[in-house]
Amino acid sequence: MDINQIVSVANSFVWGPYMLILLVGTGIYLTLRLKFIQFTKLPKALKLVISRPEAQGQGDIPPLQALTTALSATIGTGNIAGVATAIYLGGPGAIFWMWVCAVFGMATKFSEAVLAVKYRRVLPDGTMQGGPMLYISNGLGQKWLGWLFALMGSVAAFGIGSMVQSNSVAMVLNEHWSVPLPATGIILAIMTGIVIIGGIKRIGKVTEKLVPFMGVFYVLGALTILFLHFEKIPEALKLIFSYAFTPVAATGGFAGATVAQAIRFGIARGVFSNESGLGSAPIAHAAARTNDPVRQGLIAMTGVFFDTIIICSLTALVILTTGAWTSGLTSSALTYKAFEIGLSGVGGYIVSICLAIFAYSTMIGWAYYGEECVEYILGIRARTPYRYLFCLAIALGAFMKIDFVWNFSDTMNGAMAIPNLIGLLGLSGIIVKETQERLKS
Repeated sequence: MDINQIVSVANSFVWGPYMLILLVGTGIYLTLRLKFIQFTKLPKALKLVISRPEAQGQGDIPPLQALTTALSATIGTGNIAGVATAIYLGGPGAIFWMWVCAVFGMATKFSEAVLAVKYRRVLPDGTMQGGPMLYISNGLGQKWLGWLFALMGSVAAFGIGSMVQSNSVAMVLNEHWSVPLPATGIILAIMTGIVIIGGIKRIGKVTEKLVPFMGVFYVLGALTILFLHFEKIPEALKLIFSYAFTPVAATGGFAGATVAQAIRFGIARGVFSNESGLGSAPIAHAAARTNDPVRQGLIAMTGVFFDTIIICSLTALVILTTGAWTSGLTSSALTYKAFEIGLSGVGGYIVSICLAIFAYSTMIGWAYYGEECVEYILGIRARTPYRYLFCLAIALGAFMKIDFVWNFSDTMNGAMAIPNLIGLLGLSGIIVKETQERLKS
């Protein structure tokens, strides 16, 4: 059995039914305990983001930069390649389960940020550190489990945060523009290194400008296509809802999918996209200059809304309304074809440009996540070596086989999620108490 087979088997085990139940179940449990906060407080949360809240208290970056740093890591190839892969493997119904994952994931993301700010600490160099490794260790009192999360997080960053990103960009640029794979990998590695060497403050400044630009650019492109195919949107929605509960037969180049496949790949790609439950985003939110964990939690919650409910949904509707989903293509190639059909001669450029920018921003965000995790284990002295290794993984990722890269990333995501979800469930009472006290004041 070669390494590809080993990773594939491990991925199937990690992302089995128990993991899906744990992920969604945790979101449902937190939703009930927090009295559907993702619905009742979403307007307030969006208002906080739009009003650009002032920094109050200790921290490294303003609250909004913490959000854009988290979004830089989540708005990535999952929105372009991940959504397409979910449809290819699970059919249109996978999008419904991606939505389910996102709705309950908003409560999970809120809870993660609340705990991250509450249990963070100041490092010897004056920077802030926080995330699941600290709230599991100090809040739950399980130091070994916090250490395990940090270990998995530092390794996972090489998959979801580097290899997947450079691989997806390299494949698209090579296929459509004949850009050599090594060139893409090396350029992305250098560009990422230039930013992450400046730490979270430089990362925050870059993402604050980059994330809104790339999000609006992609959304406008997708909305233009949907406007031109407006009459096909009802049929696309029908496909999503009907095939969420019934198998889809083979049609055109599409091989068909069962309901189990729709659920599995919808949730797996949803988690890959918005990262709710993984424990990555709270690492960024812990760096926010704020004294209010709940306010930062509300801000964090909007990340899932922007990422999955808006951007992933637009990608899915473009793929379905243009009919590209039956082409037999997968990953970013499927999204590229859909945009080309929707906006001939222009759509492909939109996908290629956005894929490169999305991937770049994701690598910046995940470099920080991995760095914080390895610092927790080895101390500040490990910071610089980790940055170099991370950039090396970006360069090498351009050469990897896509099946191996995706399976490795999914496996590491699951390995991160387990200790984090245990921490969230164990500390749910603290989350509820903190929320009730802050929202009353």
